[in-house]
Amino acid sequence: MVRPHPALLMFISFRHAEERIVAAIQEAGYDDITLAQARLMARVGPDGTRLTDLAEQAQVTKQTAGQMVDQLVRMGYAERRPDPSDGRARLVCIAARGLEVQEVARRTEKVLEWEWAAHLGKERMAALREALEDLREVTDPYA
Repeated sequence: MVRPHPALLMFISFRHAEERIVAAIQEAGYDDITLAQARLMARVGPDGTRLTDLAEQAQVTKQTAGQMVDQLVRMGYAERRPDPSDGRARLVCIAARGLEVQEVARRTEKVLEWEWAAHLGKERMAALREALEDLREVTDPYA
């Protein structure tokens, strides 16, 4: 039997986590947000992020990212603010309703981490986290 590539194994775990998080968000009453919108929101930094950076990180066109941000703004999850470093630019920021969604997501992430630690054991979970943090150094251009 051919063993799956580590990247595929990471992707499977990621998809499981992503599906659980989105399900928890929807069960909490935020059932108007789509998976694509949630993925984009997850990339908004604490001080806001420019649309071009969001599009690049989400690997979508600027137009697609702009349409999703427009939807998120209309639904109250995001807002656009002037960029203090460039008066001509605007930042996409998380609005109050979006912060509520983030809290649901963070709680679900903690539950997932506890479940994984219970399955793997404390030492293996710590080793997994350390290995993934090390890999991030060579795989994440946005870290």
